[in-house]
Amino acid sequence: MALIEKTIIDKIELVENNSIQVRTATIIEKDGTEIAKTYHRHVVSPGDDVSNEDPKVQAIANAIWTAEVIAAYQASQTGSL
Repeated sequence: MALIEKTIIDKIELVENNSIQVRTATIIEKDGTEIAKTYHRHVVSPGDDVSNEDPKVQAIANAIWTAEVIAAYQASQTGSL
């Protein structure tokens, strides 16, 4: 009876304001059969440091986060408290 826990990024989504939502699944398997799964989401916003993110997230951010996109995002966040 072997229990294995693995963590994978199973979904990466781009939302309207060019933020990137990342969903991580933690999967528990017993003898090769999935017995439990939980999810965690986090958001990476334009201009955020992505150096510790998955390479796929980094590639998406580098492709879409131009200086104009970052400036527009930051402008949309001012005064929104």
